Amino acid sequence: MWPETDKTEKLLAGAKHGDASAVNRLLDRHRAAVHRMVRMRLDQRIQRRVDVSDVVQDVLVEANRRLQSYLQNPSMAFHLWIRQIAKDRVIDAHRRHRVSAKRSVDREQAFAPMGEGRSSIQLGAQLRDTQVTPATAATQQEMARRIEQAITLLSEQDCEIIVMRHYEQLTNQEIAKSLNLTEPAASMRYLRAVRRLRAMLTEPPSQD
Repeated sequence: MWPETDKTEKLLAGAKHGDASAVNRLLDRHRAAVHRMVRMRLDQRIQRRVDVSDVVQDVLVEANRRLQSYLQNPSMAFHLWIRQIAKDRVIDAHRRHRVSAKRSVDREQAFAPMGEGRSSIQLGAQLRDTQVTPATAATQQEMARRIEQAITLLSEQDCEIIVMRHYEQLTNQEIAKSLNLTEPAASMRYLRAVRRLRAMLTEPPSQD
């Protein structure tokens, strides 16, 4: 999902030396990934009020404003840094546009998997074992739908780490850095979340 780091490092070096074109190229090459992340995490009801592209533009403007400070003390990889800015912007949007619903949209870790069926299918393949059989899933698309529905019912902590790992495609090391955890703690949190998700998928589908 996120651009490879080698080219990013070269652009960061140029940006640090005052190359304005390097700054523009750096931000532009992360635009698509930021857009995908915001689209996934911004509640679909809010997306009827707020354009995802406007949120992405705000993220890039803020990243540009803070870039020199980051370059002086890059405490994490650039894509994790700009991801954090995007995450904060999504949280701000949820807090500004509260709506009345069973699951409040000011929840910090929303999940709106628009166009993310491939990631859901891949996760389904990983979860499908002797408990989650092809007969249970019926089809790949049905399994994807059930997975996406189940993820939204997980706790915030479990939802977050599943989305980070399978939809944002972050490594365990990157997740640990983003969540301020040790790598073993991040791995254990992920495994527990997967177990809970698998358990939910063994339950009979809702007839509502």
